[in-house]
Amino acid sequence: VQLQASGGGSAQAGESLRLSCAASGRISTYSSEAWYRQGPGERRALVARIGSDGSTYYTRSARGRFTISRDTRRNEVYLQMNDLKPEDTATYLCNVETSDLTPFWGQGTLVTVSS
Repeated sequence: VQLQASGGGSAQAGESLRLSCAASGRISTYSSEAWYRQGPGERRALVARIGSDGSTYYTRSARGRFTISRDTRRNEVYLQMNDLKPEDTATYLCNVETSDLTPFWGQGTLVTVSS
């Protein structure tokens, strides 16, 4: 499985960005898709996850501002990020787990939010 993330860039606080992750495989067969982020000097951390049944989970920092979604026809996963804050600055990585729970990672896309 290959994952290609895009959509990162620079934004001012309060603005929005939409990240996309294109998968080489059929995401409809996957157990879950997720977005993680890794800020400067920080460990990689989960942002949001969507399960095969469409259920979603958000970490506290993302809840209410970010929305994870997917398009199984396009084999893409999205992260809509609204009301961005400087602390959202990080490299965002998409992750999928196949039906046997094998994880795959994309290369990451950088998001920089200035105040």
